[in-house]
Amino acid sequence: MLLSLNIVNFAIIDRLEIRFTSGLNVLTGETGAGKSIIVGALTAILGGRGVVEWVRSGEERAIVDAVFDISDNAALIKFLSECGYELDDENLFLNREISINGKSSARIGGRPAPINILRQVGEYLVDLHGQHEHQSLLSVNRHLNLLDESGGEEVLSLRKTVESAYRQLLAKRTELSRLEDNAKDRASKIDLFNFQLEEIGNAALIPGEEEKLEQDILRLSNTQKLSELTGNVYELLKDETGNSIIDSLNAAVKDMETIASLDSDMSEQLEALRSTLYELEELARDILHYNDSIENNPLRLEQLVERNETIRTLKRKYGASIEEILAYAAKTANDMDGLTHHEEKIDGLQREIAKDEKLLLDMCGKLTSMRMSLADEFGGMVISELSDLAMEKTKFKVVIQPSTLSSQGMDSVEFMISPNTGEALRPLAKIASGGELSRVMLAIKSSMAKKQPLPTMVFDEIDVGVGGKTAYMIGKKMHSLSESSQIICITHLAQIASQANMHFYIHKLETDGRTSVSIDRVNGEERVREVARMLAGAHISDTVMQHAREMLQGFIGQ
Repeated sequence: MLLSLNIVNFAIIDRLEIRFTSGLNVLTGETGAGKSIIVGALTAILGGRGVVEWVRSGEERAIVDAVFDISDNAALIKFLSECGYELDDENLFLNREISINGKSSARIGGRPAPINILRQVGEYLVDLHGQHEHQSLLSVNRHLNLLDESGGEEVLSLRKTVESAYRQLLAKRTELSRLEDNAKDRASKIDLFNFQLEEIGNAALIPGEEEKLEQDILRLSNTQKLSELTGNVYELLKDETGNSIIDSLNAAVKDMETIASLDSDMSEQLEALRSTLYELEELARDILHYNDSIENNPLRLEQLVERNETIRTLKRKYGASIEEILAYAAKTANDMDGLTHHEEKIDGLQREIAKDEKLLLDMCGKLTSMRMSLADEFGGMVISELSDLAMEKTKFKVVIQPSTLSSQGMDSVEFMISPNTGEALRPLAKIASGGELSRVMLAIKSSMAKKQPLPTMVFDEIDVGVGGKTAYMIGKKMHSLSESSQIICITHLAQIASQANMHFYIHKLETDGRTSVSIDRVNGEERVREVARMLAGAHISDTVMQHAREMLQGFIGQ
């Protein structure tokens, strides 16, 4: 139940607070007084689209706060808990801000919340029947939705499952079509991948071989120079003239041996000198061996250069290094595998689609059966409700016909009506008047409320196009509805307003050259005068006042 609505800087409202009660709450006032703005604020707090135009001129943001009693709303409490919103008490605080820059924010229980979550929360709290919603009965597509909604969670849950299965089936059909359409392109890709894999495979690349290859090419390109230089180094270390570094070092060792025999403190230096001599002799042997191994091999050099050029060519095509080329080859092989098993994929997908189609058709059949069973029950409830709305002679029937498969199943639903005795049932969308549409919609809402009562139902000028006894019956029906659900009704009819448990009067004020909206709870003679105004307009006579008083006394004992 909606306990309070606080509105700040919303359209022409500067600041407004409304405290509602259980039962039937009516809001009345002159045309243009701001009643629709209050509905707009309520729509915003329930997750409706944030419109910059709602921000009061000259202000930075519009703010709407609402407090709901959710002590009896176990489904909502469970949903909030699943979304991470734990409540401290049985009251739920909602907040919505709309900024002049177009940004919008929301809070649930004081915590930031996405607008889509706020919208889902609103679906648990309020059923808002807009000013022209009864006109939606003119759309046959709406009939299917209303029938399913009347079936409650069981029908709606199956419908969601059907919708999900249908969308999955469409996705698989689209994928199958894509695979079948790409047959020619697939053949071209297979040829290209075969060539690339063969080119890379023939190269027999080895990770890290580039560095050794470049070293070998450099060495074979300079064999003569290497031979000359190593020969020179060897001669310097050890030649036959007796003037080499090793010969000189041998002489130094002999002199050091004599020194060490005379002074043992020089023994360590002697050993160091001998070690140096041995290392130089070993180095000279290695250099001589290297010099002997140098081979001038133009054919081998040509092979290495060719190999290097092959690798460079592959790098230009497939990657900056051998590792990248091999990675590309692995990916291409995987893609190739996918293409070569294309027919298998098509066959597998076709089998999946056939299986999914069967499951979907089975679910649609079950949904159709549920709708068939629901149609008679729903039609009977609507007829009963219409009888209470001065349409006791009316016949109403829900007609279900087979339809092409869609996300909603395989049914076409249309409401048929015969408002007058002796007339055949005909499509509601073609023959019902505005007043009849209003009453049919109210009858539908009443029927649905009996099966699945919502905490709060809002009716915005459902009385359009009706008056007299019909208006009285609509008011009586709303009063009856308010025994199980809180009703908030914006009306221009005294027959409805006079049956309210709480009556609010909305009017405009001008302060310092600016217009704002004010709302007052009216009681006693104030309420009598407002009902009289609704009956007679600006010219209120004593007779009209007495009539208004009698209307109020008849319904609320005033």
